Amino acid sequence: MTKTMSSDPLSHPMESAPMLQHMQSKAFAYFQYETNPVNGLVRDKTAPNWPASIAATGLALSSYPVAVERGLMSRANAIARTLATLRFFRDSPQGPEPDASGYRGFYYHFLDMQTGRRAWKCELSTVDSALLFAGMLTAAAYFDDDTAEQKEIRELANMLYQRAEWPWTQAADGTIGHGWHPESGFIPHRWQGYDEGLMLYVLALGSPTHPLTPDAYAAWSSTYEWKHCSGIDYLYCGPMFTHQLSQVWIDARGIRDAFMRDKGIDYFENSRRATMVQQRYAIDNPLGFKNYCDHCWGITASDGPGPMSVKIDGIERQFYDYVGRGAPYGIDDGTLAPWVVVASLPFAPEIVLPTTHHFIHTLQLHEHHPYGFKASFNQTYVDKPGLPLDGWVSPYFFGLNLGPIVLMVENHRSGMLWELMRGCRWMVDGLRRAGFQGGWLDQQRP
Repeated sequence: MTKTMSSDPLSHPMESAPMLQHMQSKAFAYFQYETNPVNGLVRDKTAPNWPASIAATGLALSSYPVAVERGLMSRANAIARTLATLRFFRDSPQGPEPDASGYRGFYYHFLDMQTGRRAWKCELSTVDSALLFAGMLTAAAYFDDDTAEQKEIRELANMLYQRAEWPWTQAADGTIGHGWHPESGFIPHRWQGYDEGLMLYVLALGSPTHPLTPDAYAAWSSTYEWKHCSGIDYLYCGPMFTHQLSQVWIDARGIRDAFMRDKGIDYFENSRRATMVQQRYAIDNPLGFKNYCDHCWGITASDGPGPMSVKIDGIERQFYDYVGRGAPYGIDDGTLAPWVVVASLPFAPEIVLPTTHHFIHTLQLHEHHPYGFKASFNQTYVDKPGLPLDGWVSPYFFGLNLGPIVLMVENHRSGMLWELMRGCRWMVDGLRRAGFQGGWLDQQRP
């Protein structure tokens, strides 16, 4: 095991402004070069002929303000990109037809990069639409000058968010459904158990036009699981990204809903604990994967080297492709995702910075790639028995991975996204209707 690095984030070289800026710059380059400038749609991943992801597009809309403030993009260019995106969603076809872009104010998970129409017969996605709306509302909060273009950004962003018919998505048990297909109707899966759905429910409750009632949030939070793992008590969800994604926009420090008031912590602290559990799981390494340690961890939904079964050192290992990996419970096949560690920087810099340093400088997973970190890697995997265990690195970059690097590094540096969204009336209303109290929320004007 490599020697543990300094636990003091203030003294760690990765904490320096140039290093953090460098990570943001490389990750943001994805949105510069993997976006169709005509319609603002962002490619889901860097595979040939791959469609756009509406979630990645929402992350791009959120990243443009950061890029302006950090000198990575001019304000004029950011305004042009944002307007192109919002105008596309305004004008794209909404209806029950199977080749539309969306329906009832929501959008299909994947859209053709050129036409903007539904790709692959995919689902109309509630959570991915919420991430898109979060990006739109970020743009509305940032572009606040009294110019025709910036007024249009604000008007379009609010109109598009307010058009979504949230009650249509609600299942019989009160929770929100995952999605809908025009060919077969609603997907049977619902947003239950703690996960990335926090932002989804907050935006659904905050809508001034088609809101869900607080009962929907109560139905969701009633399915939470509080667990004790690696000596830590916390609200459990296995994939690490679920503890981060909503908090790209929601400043959870010091505000609590009924569940967290009962537990005596907030969701920010819960995400810190989830990050610590991930590191402790890697140190324990119960399945014996290669090079798991205190600065090599990060298990989440990610690309993988499989599907394949390979015998390595006498052990039959099952490897998966893209799947919802999680720790300490769930699928673990030795695949780690560097980006998801970086996205926990605001929660636990004392363990994130040394791990990021290891990924960049020891494993060389960052500097030789145009957008920084690829999706994931696996040092246990070997594609043919008998060959040296050089390991596997995903061939792809994903917008959904790189956006949180730009945004959570910025929240660590300046709290910019949190500050912008604390001023978003609809998000504040949603938090209050969900029962959140305390901290900055009590200081906001109703």
